[in-house]
Amino acid sequence: METWIRAPRKCSSGSLSPAATGRLTFQKLVSPPVTSLQQQKVSLNQDHTKCTKQILSEKWGRGSRTVDLELEAQIEVLRDNKRKYEHVVKLAQTLANQLSQMMQTQRQLGDAFADLSLKSPELHEEFSFNADTQKLLSKNGETLLGAINFFISSVNTLVDKTIEDTMINIKQYESSRVEYDAYRTDLEELNLGPRDASTMPKMEQSQQQFQIHREKYEKMRNDVAIKLKFLEENKVKVLHNQLILFHNAIAAYYAGNQQQLEQTLKQFHIKLKMPGGDAPSWLEES
Repeated sequence: METWIRAPRKCSSGSLSPAATGRLTFQKLVSPPVTSLQQQKVSLNQDHTKCTKQILSEKWGRGSRTVDLELEAQIEVLRDNKRKYEHVVKLAQTLANQLSQMMQTQRQLGDAFADLSLKSPELHEEFSFNADTQKLLSKNGETLLGAINFFISSVNTLVDKTIEDTMINIKQYESSRVEYDAYRTDLEELNLGPRDASTMPKMEQSQQQFQIHREKYEKMRNDVAIKLKFLEENKVKVLHNQLILFHNAIAAYYAGNQQQLEQTLKQFHIKLKMPGGDAPSWLEES
């Protein structure tokens, strides 16, 4: 683009020369060449404008959008499951906190019973076996807490890393869908207009951009479909193991089966610093 400005002619002293009175000269200013970075910025601005227009058009019910019904249903199920898994983790964490507080109370109660057993000869035996029971309950509570914390950690990893990684791909897919629909709409509007020498270059450029964004959208759609398939397989495997762990640990703890509780942790390779030996059942011992 060229810009013209009028500039008065000056003499060497800096004042207008007599000859310049009533006469003007012109200085031609040439804009610097457009760089590739500037072109990219212009292109990004155009993309942003088109996408914003497309989003508003969809929101107001004036525009159409491309929908893959099967894929959209899978994505919605994943979002719903993610919320539910997060709720389960939150509840499991509450359970772990409550169990930890109960264990602390059991230890304190065991110490109180043990102290009273020494100071009450007539009730020594009764205080002693209550002290032992509370200490064993506390000890096996540590084992159960280890299983619950392992469950929380594993499901958290599934939600915060594995599922979240897929959610990032879904967001990219949804962005590519908006871009594709924006350029599709733009091309459709141009096709409805007149076809002449002035509009054909613009239509050809629009067709090229439409093709580029359609290929990008289709690639992202296929990538997300594959990602969802692998995620489902991984999710089933992880949750299958963790739900068995959670059930077996809870059942063994409340059945008073210390041996089964410890065996459950060994089965899932959960290492705990276990005090004491291989006592069969803390309830049986009391």
